[in-house]
Amino acid sequence: MPSLRIRYQTIEFGDVDIHVRTLRNNLEYLDVGGVAKKLGISSATWPLFGVVWASSEILAHHMLDYKIAGKRILEVGCGIALTSLLLNHRLADITATDYHPEVESFLLKNVQLNKGNAIPFVRTGWGDEDSSLGVFDLVIGSDILYERCHTSLLSNFIEQHAKPKCDVILVDPGRGHHANFSKKMVALGYSHSQNKPANSDYLDKPFPGQILSYHR
Repeated sequence: MPSLRIRYQTIEFGDVDIHVRTLRNNLEYLDVGGVAKKLGISSATWPLFGVVWASSEILAHHMLDYKIAGKRILEVGCGIALTSLLLNHRLADITATDYHPEVESFLLKNVQLNKGNAIPFVRTGWGDEDSSLGVFDLVIGSDILYERCHTSLLSNFIEQHAKPKCDVILVDPGRGHHANFSKKMVALGYSHSQNKPANSDYLDKPFPGQILSYHR
């Protein structure tokens, strides 16, 4: 039976080391029983969950010193969940979600690699009517405005799981959909701002995107 090629790497955040088990590259593919295909995940998009993208590194660095005390935090479209793993190291109240059927098994192994507490995970789509997640003080995500249709799905999903007072932080690499998403968030009562990362020298090349911040 074919198997996935895996790699292990350590990503540094100041004095903090986060260890991750990922796919070797974004060409790996193994959909046993066609589970992902039945969920509408194509062979081309199947591997995207399983590697560390620049946007996720930006988000994790941004959350390194973020004030998390007393906040219930949700990472949406977490993929390898680098930021969730970092926040878990900080003993944050973090819950991770993704639509991909393989994410949970990778998350479990990565939590073990980092000797952390269990991270609650729910496999859910943004269009699901009830994911039983509850509501949160802070919602975070990286490179999740992949297509224009995602702006409505994500804003509605956030509204379903946001407390009346809530912050949302997304890292967008510049796919061109964030303006439409921001309009939808403003309609939901959020103020918003956007800025370049203060530092991205840890990346292999300059980061073209921005950090999007919303507050209500």
